[in-house]
Amino acid sequence: MIEKLATYLLSVFSTMKRNTLLLSRNEKRLVAVVFDISSAILTVWMAFAILLQQWHHPEGIQWMIYLLAPAIMLPVFTSNGLYRAVYRYSGFTAFITVLKAVLFYGAAFLCIVLLAKIPQIPISVGILQPMMFLISTGGSRALVRFFLHSANLPSMRQGSLNRLLIYGAGAAGVEIVNAIHRSAKFDLAGFIDDDEELHGRTINGMPVFSAEQAKDLINKEMITNILLAMPSVSRVRRKEIVETFRKYPVCIQMLPGVEELADGRVTISDIKPVEIEDLLGRDPVPADHVLVESAIAGKVVMVTGAGGSIGSEICRQLLLAKPSKILLIDQAEHNLYTIHSDLEQRLSKHNSGTLLFPLLCDVTDERHVDDICRVFEPAVIYHAAAYKHVPMVEHNPGEGVRNNVYGTLSVAKAARKNRISSFVLVSTDKAVRPTNVMGASKRLCEMILQAFAEDMGSSTCYSMVRFGNVLGSSGSVVPLFRRQIREGGPLTITHKEITRYFMTIPEAAQLVIQAGVMATGGDVYLLDMGEPVNIVDLARNMVKLSGLTIRDKQNAEGDIEIHFTGLRPGEKLYEELLLSNEPQPTIHPRIFKANEHFIPWLQLKTELAHLSTAISLNDSKSIKRLLKKIVSEYQPISSTTDYLTIEEENMINVAPYTELLISKN
Repeated sequence: MIEKLATYLLSVFSTMKRNTLLLSRNEKRLVAVVFDISSAILTVWMAFAILLQQWHHPEGIQWMIYLLAPAIMLPVFTSNGLYRAVYRYSGFTAFITVLKAVLFYGAAFLCIVLLAKIPQIPISVGILQPMMFLISTGGSRALVRFFLHSANLPSMRQGSLNRLLIYGAGAAGVEIVNAIHRSAKFDLAGFIDDDEELHGRTINGMPVFSAEQAKDLINKEMITNILLAMPSVSRVRRKEIVETFRKYPVCIQMLPGVEELADGRVTISDIKPVEIEDLLGRDPVPADHVLVESAIAGKVVMVTGAGGSIGSEICRQLLLAKPSKILLIDQAEHNLYTIHSDLEQRLSKHNSGTLLFPLLCDVTDERHVDDICRVFEPAVIYHAAAYKHVPMVEHNPGEGVRNNVYGTLSVAKAARKNRISSFVLVSTDKAVRPTNVMGASKRLCEMILQAFAEDMGSSTCYSMVRFGNVLGSSGSVVPLFRRQIREGGPLTITHKEITRYFMTIPEAAQLVIQAGVMATGGDVYLLDMGEPVNIVDLARNMVKLSGLTIRDKQNAEGDIEIHFTGLRPGEKLYEELLLSNEPQPTIHPRIFKANEHFIPWLQLKTELAHLSTAISLNDSKSIKRLLKKIVSEYQPISSTTDYLTIEEENMINVAPYTELLISKN
């Protein structure tokens, strides 16, 4: 019986709301005006009744006050815009508007009562009536907002509403509550906080729990989401909190850092899932901004591969040092347009005066690169242009070596010819004892710069910075896993034991700039990548962060499977950062210096000429043989991986058989 009554009331509630929303704007405005007139008259009667302590029957001159109230109210409320407001979206600002309007009304009403000095009208009516009118007017607006906003709750509570706990009862947590109450997405169950003094108390009507209490609450209250509302918390602490709730079936979300929140205001759109980058990334060690600005501020800086993952972040970091110009070099039009647009938006906010020059250019075009350096006269070059995807370069070795090696050689020559002060190469851990063409090509790039640095006649300071994978870069494993999880799996991993070093893109770019500033010539810098990460563990963590489970032998009912596909051509189980010797510390705790062997330029120049000939003939076998000769540590896993070469060999093998069939027919 009770359930039937509740269902009936909910249907009536929903029908009333629907009919109300179907009214035209003028009809809604008319309803509001009629209500306010009625409220003004009613509160006058209530003021008389309370003051006279009897059931009031207005007589004679008292009717003037009943007419006076709406006569003053209508022009005051209209001029203050109360009949232009959309009540279902009204909030604190709207209440302030109502308060101001009623104060103007009350002042005018009281003044007229005082000036009239009518014995039948107590002066206290001029005080009490506006007070009750404020309660009536403000309360009606709040009630309408609640009525129209909460009418959706019955349908949402039947399944689609997310039950939420907010971890962090600080300023951000309290502010996001207001946004959540306006949202139809979450049903807030309370706060979690580490402060024991807050446990058991309420904030904005919401209880505050400890982390241990929250664990029990997850199942009892069917909590589906936990929001980390601590923008300034360290990554270490964030990881600890995520680990605490990882085994529970909840989706863990977070607010971005303080610097990312627009104007310090928190909105529903700021809520984002906890990504694996937020857990693997370390708390950054600040760069020496004085040293960086002294080398960059007011100067022309050139970034090749400016549209790539690392190149674009280097550009963003450089803006903070206020160079006079940034030359954005890239051969991909879309990437160049994207980073140029992004930097322009940032410049409009910071108003630093830096000029941007997006230049479409293939870095292997020596003449074009030289013209850019001659005309713009950059003081520093950051060379990030390269083909970096191991399997892609492995299957296209000629083009991979041409772009990486001869692109670097082209820019290095232009730097030396135009007496550019500093040249910084973005290198990779795959250059250490490489097993693939990409890694061997990057090691050869390092050797070219080392040889150039040995030339005493050069005024350019050549240096290179070597580091591992960056989180979230194009083509990396993290975006791949994220897409596969979104599609329901499976997650594809090459080997159960494969490990990789990871670093966030902003930290990598910042350290590249810092290392380039510290360089003295021919330096090979290594970035501290932390501990290597097992890719299987990475995949499992990403699945859990999505609120899903792994489907395997132990859990046949899980959501996402993991498939092992086998190592791809040229791929290693683990990466290194150093060829030999112990790395030397520098002034920055996460930048180290290595001493690596190289070949003198006269000898290297000859080998590069032979390699160029092999590339022009697309002789993949000779390309790998020459790479092996120059980069002695290179250990190719297979002799032929070039798609074009393999297809040509297949055609040659098929041709005699085809000719035999033709002759028989």
